[in-house]
Amino acid sequence: MTQSTHAQSGFASLGVSPRILEILEEQKFTVPTPIQHQSIPAGIEGKDIIGIAQTGTGKTLAFGIPMIQRIGKEGFQGLVIVPTRELALQVNETLHRVGESLGLGTCVLIGGESMRRQMDDLRRNPHVLVATPGRLLDHLEQKTVDLSTIGILVLDEADRMLDMGFAPQINRILQNVPLPKDRQTMLFSATMPDGIVSIATRHMALPVRVEVAPQGTAAEQVEQEIFIVRKEAKMDLLEQLLLEHTGTVLVFSRTKYGAAHIAQILKRKGEHAIDIHSNRSLAQRIKALDGFKTGKYRVLVATDIAARGIDVTGITLVVNYDLPDNAEDYVHRIGRTGRAGAEGKAISLATPDQRQEIRTIERLIRKTLPLKRHESVSEILFSMEHMPQRRAGGGGAFRGRASSGPRRGGFSSRAGSSGPRKPRFYR
Repeated sequence: MTQSTHAQSGFASLGVSPRILEILEEQKFTVPTPIQHQSIPAGIEGKDIIGIAQTGTGKTLAFGIPMIQRIGKEGFQGLVIVPTRELALQVNETLHRVGESLGLGTCVLIGGESMRRQMDDLRRNPHVLVATPGRLLDHLEQKTVDLSTIGILVLDEADRMLDMGFAPQINRILQNVPLPKDRQTMLFSATMPDGIVSIATRHMALPVRVEVAPQGTAAEQVEQEIFIVRKEAKMDLLEQLLLEHTGTVLVFSRTKYGAAHIAQILKRKGEHAIDIHSNRSLAQRIKALDGFKTGKYRVLVATDIAARGIDVTGITLVVNYDLPDNAEDYVHRIGRTGRAGAEGKAISLATPDQRQEIRTIERLIRKTLPLKRHESVSEILFSMEHMPQRRAGGGGAFRGRASSGPRRGGFSSRAGSSGPRKPRFYR
């Protein structure tokens, strides 16, 4: 059996339609990932889903395939809510790859782009909206979008949206869509904090829980280690690591200023580096990501918020120049390498006084991380007296963390079509 036949057979066993199977093969989507294998059948059946999976596991197709198939067959409208502009563009691109030849129309509602242009896109009557909470709420407040036709709702990277303070916006948006019994809701998250449990309890109907890896675990194929290094020696160590690794590298900084400063120094040293953070315009961020994807830049320096939209294959090394503010962000960060079964490496730079942060990360990922001493740290300071044996438990320094159904339409609802009229988002 050839690989493509095997791949097609793998998706076919999940209930995917023959036409979408052909498209998946054409687009080189091979064997379903674990999250796709477990989510797609339930999604096609119209069940609510809570999917617990790390980044880089194929979540977009896990909800995208059922959404596209149900929209084409049953005429529902779809809404995908994501935390960042970059992720919205990535999701839209993936949906287009599968749905474009079927006539799927999408509209992206994100900040940094013209409201008027987005209103024009809404008038074209798309099947799926991909939106960030803030901009979608802007349209709702201006009454330029109508969500009463939503039959399929997706909350992607829901934990990140809560971390970014979007809970009030999400709750207001959910008040404008049909009731849970009249829509399908698919929620995907890397972790399951209390806020996600609350959303599931109030806004989902008997959801099926899918978990492809225990909550808080890091990808098994990612090799992880921590260097204990003085703050003033971090840049020298980073330069050394970049000399030792020839592939693409993603460097995380805690702050916008830090990201810009690191990239500036690396460029002065002759490294092809670029930074991405919230101070950059949307056009600049897209250009930086495209340059990183195409190999124009070998090193991308990013903050946690900006990095949520990064979906780049082949990243061989993730460097945590600064440890994250909370342990869950560590899981998100290292998930950028070792994707789709590939090997990857994550190296974190910690100062001698950050042993509590290291312990908190280890408890979350359920693994003891190997420590290395940089020459800037004395053997005495690095000794077990100052870096005691890590044990389970103990404290950490991170922050804890009856109405009518939707109207229907379909792909074929064009002027003069004999099919059902497609409902309109635009008011």
